[in-house]
Order: sequence, then structure tokens, then C-alpha cells
Amino acid sequence: MKARVAVLDDEQRMVEILTMILSRDGHDVRGFLEPQAALDSYDADPFDLLITDLRMPQLDGVEVLKRLRAKDAHLPVILITAHATVATAVAALREGAFDYVQKPFDNDELRVVVNRALDHTRLERENRYLRAEVRSRYSLDGVVAESEAMRAALDLARRAAKSPATVLVSGESGTGKELVARSVHYHSDRVGGPFVAVNCKALAAGVLESELFGHERGAFTGADRSNRGLFETAGGGTLFLDEIGDIDAEFQAKLLRVLQEKTVRRVGGSADIAVDVRVVAATNKDLRVEASAGNFREDLYFRLAVIPITLTPLRERREDVLPLARHFLEKWSAELGRVGMSWAEEVERYLLSHAWPGNVRELENGIERAVVLAREATIELGDIVLDAPGDTVNAADGAAGRDGCAGGDGKEPKSLREFLDVAARDRIHAALEQAGGTRTEAARALDIDRATLYRLMRKYEID
Repeated sequence: MKARVAVLDDEQRMVEILTMILSRDGHDVRGFLEPQAALDSYDADPFDLLITDLRMPQLDGVEVLKRLRAKDAHLPVILITAHATVATAVAALREGAFDYVQKPFDNDELRVVVNRALDHTRLERENRYLRAEVRSRYSLDGVVAESEAMRAALDLARRAAKSPATVLVSGESGTGKELVARSVHYHSDRVGGPFVAVNCKALAAGVLESELFGHERGAFTGADRSNRGLFETAGGGTLFLDEIGDIDAEFQAKLLRVLQEKTVRRVGGSADIAVDVRVVAATNKDLRVEASAGNFREDLYFRLAVIPITLTPLRERREDVLPLARHFLEKWSAELGRVGMSWAEEVERYLLSHAWPGNVRELENGIERAVVLAREATIELGDIVLDAPGDTVNAADGAAGRDGCAGGDGKEPKSLREFLDVAARDRIHAALEQAGGTRTEAARALDIDRATLYRLMRKYEID
């Protein structure tokens, strides 16, 4: 896209010369002999840069600059003058001029100043767009939350953001843990620094240590140069450690030391490097239970959970389902060019009855899919549900049979989800029977916490 450049000078010859030079460089150039004409043109069709003479009989360049800057504080203006002095230059820059060029000017010098100004305009525009994008995406004020539980979690995140304290975000997959982590960063005084995220579960212990702490040259095979770790990369910002509950015991001890000392030692190195980073961690496990069972260091848990934020699963905050669904419908309708879409009554019933094991992520994916697949402006149930739902909250397709994984009516499950539901129901029944009905023992045998067991018992209607 061509840059739109306006040239203003009371001498016709100078306007023609500037227009010729800049047009050859591929710019869309407009020439003006009168200041008011340039100002009126900006109102009708704004330009990206103004090059103006300093001394003109009607309005001088500085006055034109002031009036344009009142309309757009980001518009770059270059002044051209045959009477440049230190005083005039300082006065022009004080009023907001991007730069000034002295007559007679060198064509290449002019091109350099013009290109710098246009680069400044482009970067300024991109920054404004990115700031608006970040604000719409990560501002806690824009998060859809009707339920008391979610509002409390967001309020806690907002208050936590103002401090340097470590935050631990807990919740099932798809509840929005990374969104909360990014929002904490956005609302903190570290927003100008980087936000660096790493999935601890995705990396082997040795690789994770090198990734987070860095390594020195020759530390291991293939380490042909020193490398900074993510703790150093995130300096002045926030480091997000996702799936923190899956790191092994040896690495837990190393991470604890870093959090306590605020220094890292690269793999293969001997020097401690000070790091200035705020840590936000996330897990889909109950780390208190893991610590009690000896699977996670208790001291590391307390170091991470200075401010614990728990995100409730979507099925336990039903009042958020429809507002979220409407938000995603508006978002994806706009992005996919299908504005004005709605859903049928049976879709709304499904949205409210579905258990949403994938939480908010599953809901958004379902709405996006429905917007893509819908033949008309109204979304039908078949657009959002591609297989028979077997895990709706109110669905009771018969109690689990004791005969393999058949349902209570002896029929084979229709879908993989139904099959897994039947198998899970049977396994819970068996664990409760073996524990003589003692739920604590049954939960231990199933390797889940009691809250999860109670939730699954409600889901599968197990007494």
C-alpha cells in the first residue's frame, strides 16, 4: 500500500520538485500551495505525512503543525526552511515536528528523513492496534463472567496483578488458566516486559532445565554455544510455567532454589545469574493433594501458591454458558463473515445440558464449528453436535451395565464418549464396592481427589 504524503509550499516550483522526488519512490503525493487547503484535505482524506515550508504568507509551518497535531497527535510533520537556526529547529521540535530539512536540500537526505517518518507512522499504527488487541483480549474487564465463582477468581487475579507475588492458577484443562496468567501480566507494572510461556509437561526433565535455566557451551552434546534460558529471556516481565504439577522431584528442588534465590545457574555453568522475573504457574492437578501424597514438594507448593487462583469447571457455573456462547457466536460470526447468526431452541437446550468436559475451550470450538457448518443463518443441533451426546448433565441413558461396557439396556455405546462414560461409571462402582462405600478410600484407589469423585458420582448418578 502506497504511503500518502502531503507537500505544502507557497512556491509552485518547490511543490513540483518534492512531488516528483517522492512519486518516484512510490508514494502517493498531494501538493498544496495554501495551508488551509492542506488542512481541509486532511479532514476529507487523511494523509500519513506532511512536508511543509516553514515560512508562508497565510499560516506558517509551525501553525499548520499545531492545527494538524490537534487533529492527530501521531501524525509526523517535516518542516522545510531556508532560514534554519538552532532556535527555529528547537521551536519546531518542541511543537511536535518529526524533523526539519534545510533548503537547499540533498534529495537522498530528504528521502532518508521521509522514510524514517513513514516507518515511525507505521510502527505507531501497529503499536496502537496491538495495544487495542491486547486490551480486548487480556483485560479482565472484558472477560465474560456471570457466575459468582468466576467473578471472585477474576477479582483475585486483578488484585494479585498489582503485586510481584507468585501466582498459582489451578483448574481443569480448558478453563482459561493461560488467559488468566496473561491477564495478570497485562494488569501488572510488568506489562512493558515480555510474557514468556512454557509447557513443562511437553519437555523432558533435562530439556526443561536447559530451556528454563539456559546452558553453557559444551554442557552437552550439540551445545556448540552458550544459550540464555527463559528465566533470563523473561527478565523484566512474566514467566508462565504451565502444567507445573508434572515436573519431577529433582527439578522441583532446582526450581525451588531459583524462586528463593532469584538467581539461575545455567547447565554446565558455575556462576549464578540474577533474574528479575515474576512467575505465574498453572496446573490441572490439586497440588495440595499431590504434596500430601508425596508427589510434589510442599515447600515448592507454598512458594508457588503465594496467591492461589482456582478456576471452576464450566459445568459447575452454568450461568456462564450462554453468555460465553453468545460471545463466541459474535466473535466467530464476525471473523468468518457470517454476521447476524443465531441458534435454534434445541441448541440452547443442548448448551445448557452438556457437561462440557473440555470446558470453555470445548464450548468455543463447538460454536466455531457450528458457524462454519451452518447452512442457514440459524444454527441447528446437527451443526454443533457431530455425534450423539452421551455426557449431558441430565442425560440418564440407563445405569451402566455390569456386563462389559454395554449400557443398562444391553446396547453397545454409540460413540467413544459414551463408551468411556460407561467404563468410568463401572470403574467408580467397583472402587466404591471394594472400599465398602467409603468414598475417601475409593478416591485413593482411583487416584483422584474426593471432590473429583463426588463430581463424577453426581454426573453418573451414582448413590
